[in-house]
Amino acid sequence: MAKISKTYIPNLKEKYMCEKHKLFFKKKLIEWKTEIVRSNNEALYNSSLDDNSASADIVDQASSYTEKNVEMKAINRQIKLISKIDQAIKKIENGTYGFCAETGEPIGIKRLIARPVATLCIAAQEKHEKEEKVYADF
Repeated sequence: MAKISKTYIPNLKEKYMCEKHKLFFKKKLIEWKTEIVRSNNEALYNSSLDDNSASADIVDQASSYTEKNVEMKAINRQIKLISKIDQAIKKIENGTYGFCAETGEPIGIKRLIARPVATLCIAAQEKHEKEEKVYADF
């Protein structure tokens, strides 16, 4: 099994999705997930401490409700992101990570470094965004 240093960054001269690349992205994904879980736990803990809605006036209650609603939406987005991270880790393990779900082409190292949960190459992503825009206009 390959080993990588803490400062290792995938090199374009290396074979695409070699063991070093897989290790790099798996480590990156696991660290990202750990950070999201930690920040979500802090947010949930802090929001449970802040609950002064019973004694507050109606304006404070409304404000508190709105803030909690925004926090919960953010946490829900993070939960969806954790699911995408888990899916990416499974793809690393089954050998399909780094390849476009639509075309089978390599997604590209630079794109994966910027968005490790990317499942589409840039061409397929742009096509999807154009289609979404077309349908959004109707």
